Amino acid sequence: MTTFPAMDPELAAAAAGFPDLDISGAAGLRAAREAVEEGSAAAIAGFSYDGVDVEVVAAPGLGDAPVVPIRLLRPVGTPGPLPVLLALHGGGFVLGKAQDYEYFCLDVVRELGIAVANVEYRLAPETPFPGPLDDCYAALEYVHARSEELGIDRTRIAVGGSSAGGGLAAGTVLRARDEGGVPIAFQFLVSPALDDRGDTPSARRFADGPIVTRRFSELVWQKYLGPGYTGPGDTRVSPYAAPARATDLSGLPPTYLVAMELDPLRDDNIQYALRLLQAEVSVELHAHPGTFHGSTELVASARSSIRATRGMLDALRRGLRIDTEAP
Repeated sequence: MTTFPAMDPELAAAAAGFPDLDISGAAGLRAAREAVEEGSAAAIAGFSYDGVDVEVVAAPGLGDAPVVPIRLLRPVGTPGPLPVLLALHGGGFVLGKAQDYEYFCLDVVRELGIAVANVEYRLAPETPFPGPLDDCYAALEYVHARSEELGIDRTRIAVGGSSAGGGLAAGTVLRARDEGGVPIAFQFLVSPALDDRGDTPSARRFADGPIVTRRFSELVWQKYLGPGYTGPGDTRVSPYAAPARATDLSGLPPTYLVAMELDPLRDDNIQYALRLLQAEVSVELHAHPGTFHGSTELVASARSSIRATRGMLDALRRGLRIDTEAP
């Protein structure tokens, strides 16, 4: 990995020690999943669920798809209806599971006293687009339709996620607008994967990492978009898959967007925020200096990570009108 003088010293060791993930073939993808699973199992073993109720519910899948499991987290003893964050985990569309994201979801429940609907969407390449997005949209529709039963305030639904989960969140929000479906109060995007084309200064500058490399990005988009995908010049790519390809961003909900300085996705993130503003969508953009893709998760104790996490929680508090009188 290239050395970056601008990197926060608290983050450097984690960046240097992160293994290269070769997902080019079936064996490489299997090995990457095993490595991620091993790491996540150790992390999950350290999670405390004190004061948090966890219920697994099943949303009907769209079309012939199977049911979509949702891990519904709520603060113990807090009466509803509660605002809710529909949470979508990262992992490049090919790795990870919902519970991995509960390092953040648990903070949301405890700090804000709201519910989190943490979605177990299917992964590529076994299920390429639109399957994962269908799962996220089915979960959104279920949470809205069953809000009374689930103890959720259907007027205060946020959709958000990190990395690939952020891209899925943006695609879900676009689809909800276009289909006139669930009204979404807030969009929450952390280093979102928004564009398969990878043609920005940051994508070129940080092609060798930290963490996310250009080769890894190319492979995950190929796997997510499926065998018919011909590359960045493919004009058939749906904006629900790569939201940066959307030509119209008007009518979307207020948005909080996080960009990391040393991230290949940085410029895509900033450009998307600017385009939202130009479409008269209210946007709060935070670009964190010295950070890299996933640094908030990998080095949660770093001061930069603590600042970023506090900003995310405060943004959700404002976006879902918590501690204020909701209309």
